[in-house]
Amino acid sequence: QVQLVESGGGLVQAGDSLRLSCAASGRTFGNYAMAWFRQAPGKEREFVATISRSGTSTYYADSVKGRFAISRDNAKNTMYLQMNSLKSDDTAVYYCAARLSSFATTTPRDYDNWGQGTQVTVSS
Repeated sequence: QVQLVESGGGLVQAGDSLRLSCAASGRTFGNYAMAWFRQAPGKEREFVATISRSGTSTYYADSVKGRFAISRDNAKNTMYLQMNSLKSDDTAVYYCAARLSSFATTTPRDYDNWGQGTQVTVSS
């Protein structure tokens, strides 16, 4: 198991930027494909972005493509989500997730390691 802790959320205005971090501990971080998901009140958890173990392959939901950037630093056991041009629709709890595999997926049930989440609120 790998333990995950998100940070960096907050209250911002539309158009602002935030950078979320996901710090990992417990196992070799570089063995895990990673992802960001989010969940708004009353809605199901949805995929935001994925990144491969090496960081060379990334994939984004259409709703965030061109505005968000996922990255990882395996030497620091940390993954990031740079969020630019934030919209009110981006308001949600953001979760990082890890999967012991070379390949990330967009399905929450494929991940067995989750952080506690960090709240992002975008006011319009």
